[in-house]
Amino acid sequence: MKRKLAALFAAAMLTLTAAACSGEEASTTDSKKGTIKLVLKDEDPSNPATKKYFSNLEKALKEDEKLDVKFELVQMPQGNYAEKLNLLLYSGDIPDMIYFQGGDQQISGQDLLEDLTPYLEKSKHLKSIMEPYNEKRMKNYPYLLWIKPLDFKTPVIRSDWFNQLSSSKALMADPSPENYKAFFKELIEKAPGGGKPKYAITAAGDIAELDSIFNMAFGINQTWLEKSDGTYEYAKVSEKEKAKLEFYSELYKEGLLDPQFATKQWDTKEKAFYDGEAGVITGTNGKVIDIYNGKMTQVNGKEAALTVLPPSKGESQGYGATDVSKESRGIAISSQSKNKELAFKVLDYLASPEGQMLDRIGFEGEHYQQSGDQLELTEKYYSEWYARFWEPAAFETEKPLKTPLLSEPAEESAKLVRDYYSEDNKVMLDEEASAKWDATENLYKEFSADVITGKKPVSDFEKFAEDWEKAGGAEITEFVNGKLK
Repeated sequence: MKRKLAALFAAAMLTLTAAACSGEEASTTDSKKGTIKLVLKDEDPSNPATKKYFSNLEKALKEDEKLDVKFELVQMPQGNYAEKLNLLLYSGDIPDMIYFQGGDQQISGQDLLEDLTPYLEKSKHLKSIMEPYNEKRMKNYPYLLWIKPLDFKTPVIRSDWFNQLSSSKALMADPSPENYKAFFKELIEKAPGGGKPKYAITAAGDIAELDSIFNMAFGINQTWLEKSDGTYEYAKVSEKEKAKLEFYSELYKEGLLDPQFATKQWDTKEKAFYDGEAGVITGTNGKVIDIYNGKMTQVNGKEAALTVLPPSKGESQGYGATDVSKESRGIAISSQSKNKELAFKVLDYLASPEGQMLDRIGFEGEHYQQSGDQLELTEKYYSEWYARFWEPAAFETEKPLKTPLLSEPAEESAKLVRDYYSEDNKVMLDEEASAKWDATENLYKEFSADVITGKKPVSDFEKFAEDWEKAGGAEITEFVNGKLK
């Protein structure tokens, strides 16, 4: 089986190399006219809303920019998007514009993705909406572009329950791990929902959502922590990680953490929250918190509107450090495309005020309507619309909005994430180190779950750290230290 896979991969690489060589002879066609073939996750070319979006975009480009563009959207099969996309690209069928959600480094390593730096320097709109972290990511890895808000998760609770707890004020004044634990205990003991919640907090599948609250409080403020001798160690094998896992195990043992957290899916996690089984969940700041708030008030009334909780405070404070090594997802342009200039003009237009009106608030008469000197967003906007491309923090509609883009809790969550911004020191791994990464991460996930649920004592942490090094962690650490010096 391994020989077969190796042969398939080698054949794919030959196909890509041939495509790259043929692309050297490709000349850019008319930069104002052409067909853009693109592949986007979750965009089905047969979907009426998708068809209408790109039809409206074609009309807007012609009216506002005098660009005669036709879009051809690729139908993607069901399944893991990154895997299906790479199969498409390895076949030699490379669209002009590609959305990646993983797997892009293999493709950029074959010189099949365009360096977007010179395009951005000449852009009319895009360079002005980029945040400092976008600029740093592009400098480190100039192939993916993704102008979106920071996507850290923030914890939320129903306001009607929050306001009944005497520990709420202490938590907001000093959100230490100890005060968080006291808040969780009162939430269960007082059960402000008439016997609910049954547990204080739940998560979907692993502890990453808990980490967004507690990591920095335990001093885990970057992926690689500097030691006293000036070298760096991976945060997940540090003494600070050990202390955090011990804290999580206490939450689990005392019935404050959902006993099914390790097997929860995102939909069952959310249902537990709306049904009152769980008191606190985390959700991506901004739009996701907006959705949570809308559903919670729909199910439980306006008084159940959400309160956003702060990140825990200890050695430091924040919802997480921002990775500036590269964009983890985003839009790329094929280096083999004959319409590279035209493709970038489309992306640049979507950053303009006119392009943002379409991308951010949808179709007039469906997602918004004129209301005197204002624009009013409809229920359909709140229930179904999302930006396909860019979401810069600074966005103003042509007329003032009668109703805000985001609810008050959603705006507060986004503000808090911005207020606690800090940068990570994560580095891109080479192929050899990357090959070992999954094994070491799986080892960590298994051990951390066993410690939290009591299957293993926290005193086994040193043995885990040794196993982590043997599984490839030592080589990864050596590589990273070479980069961070």
